Amino acid sequence: MANARDIIKRPVITERSTDLMAEKKYTFEVDPRANKTQIKNAVEEIFGVSVTKVNTMNYKGKFRRFGRHTGYTAKRKKAIVQLTPESKDLEFFEGV
Repeated sequence: MANARDIIKRPVITERSTDLMAEKKYTFEVDPRANKTQIKNAVEEIFGVSVTKVNTMNYKGKFRRFGRHTGYTAKRKKAIVQLTPESKDLEFFEGV
């Protein structure tokens, strides 16, 4: 996973994540194999900000059934990234 855009998949926009933006905490869905250091470096490279802390959460796939076929949804990983107080807000989240 050398490319930063392969680590950060998409932003997570929920009511709770928009409340966290006031504290300079931003939520992303990331690659499940990425560790905290890789997530920190990817956010700093893509957005040009400095990161203080990274918290991650792993989610297992949910069991789903469609007719007689059964399986699991894909597992995923979510990261909450806290920026330093002097860093600028992410322009990606300006309209939220």
